[in-house]
Amino acid sequence: MLVSQILRAKGDAVFTVTPSDTVGRVAELLHSRRVGALVVTKGEAVVGIVSERDIVRAVAGGDEKVTSRPVSAYMTEDVVFADPGETVDSLLSRMTDRRIRHLPVVQAGRLVGIVSIGDLVKWKISEVEAEADGLKAYIAGS
Repeated sequence: MLVSQILRAKGDAVFTVTPSDTVGRVAELLHSRRVGALVVTKGEAVVGIVSERDIVRAVAGGDEKVTSRPVSAYMTEDVVFADPGETVDSLLSRMTDRRIRHLPVVQAGRLVGIVSIGDLVKWKISEVEAEADGLKAYIAGS
């Protein structure tokens, strides 16, 4: 299973914010969009990613004015990307090793989607179930 197949099925919508958006605004968007991360862009360029974890860390830091601070102060700047031609297994491995839950998908320098660990696990489970069903059918037909 390739990332491009997952994006075709789930859609390529990516919710973005700018580095100057406030932590409060980002928290509102995470909640209203029901997503775990937003890609931070400046024009067409991806400059970071901000997750629920980043927001929790910001709030836990004790700064009473954190919600009015720019998200650029709390986002992850070292973004790990996925390519549409990569496999679910390779991404699951990368996400596990790096302890991350979301990967923006970039093709030819352009943001084309985002996948979460939940998306990948869902597809992996369906792949394993299909394989098991095929083996059961093969055994029953023998």
